[in-house]
Amino acid sequence: MATEDEIGDALTLLAEHGDAISMYAPGSREPILGRILSVDPELPHFVMELNEGATLPSGKITFVTTLRSAKLQFRLSKDDWDPLPGQPLHIPMVFPETCTVLNRRTTERLETPLGITCTAAFAVSETNFHELPVYDISDGGLGMHCSKARAKGLIKGRKLHDVVLEMGEITIEVAEMEIRYTRAFRSFLAGEQLHLGCMFTQLTPEATSKIKTVLDQIKNP
Repeated sequence: MATEDEIGDALTLLAEHGDAISMYAPGSREPILGRILSVDPELPHFVMELNEGATLPSGKITFVTTLRSAKLQFRLSKDDWDPLPGQPLHIPMVFPETCTVLNRRTTERLETPLGITCTAAFAVSETNFHELPVYDISDGGLGMHCSKARAKGLIKGRKLHDVVLEMGEITIEVAEMEIRYTRAFRSFLAGEQLHLGCMFTQLTPEATSKIKTVLDQIKNP
C-alpha cells in the first residue's frame, strides 16, 4: 500500500477492531505492544496507545500486525516519540509512506457473523476444558479468542483433539487441529485478550463438507 487513502483505511480498521500492534526497535526481539487509538479523518496522522508501562525508544521502529487475512508491516522513525500532553501512553504519529502486506494463508478466512453463536469446545487435559468463541474460519483452520487468564495450556504447537464446533445451527466434530500462533491484543470491553490461530490437521469428509456449508452461509447470508 502506497497511498494515504489505502493506508488510512487500513489503520482505521485496526483502530476500530482494537487489534494489537507489535513494535520492534533495532537489535531487540522483544515486542513493545500497543494499539491504534484513533486516526485523523482528514490529515495523515494517527495516535498509538502503548500498553501500560511501555515506552518507545528513539529512532526507527518497525510495526507489525495482522489485518484480516494478511500480515501488515511498516516502519517509522523519530528522534523522540513525544506523547500527547498529560497522556504518557498516547503517541501521535504520521502515516508511513508505504505499508507491506503479506498474505501467508493458503485459504481465505471469513469472520463469523455477528448475532450467531460460534464456539469451539475441547479439553487440553482431564481437568482443563475450554469453550471459546470462534472469530474466523476457513477450510484450513480457524481463529479463537480468550482472555489471558483462560489461556492455560493453549500454547503454540499444541494439538487439540476431538474439538466440537458449534457454528450456529451446524455442529462439526474436528478430529485434530494445531495451534499455529498466538497473538496478544487489547479489547476495549474485555481487556487483555489472546488470539489463537489454529490449523485443521485431521478432518473427516463429513466435517470438511460441513465446514464448506458454513463458509457458503457466511459468504451468501
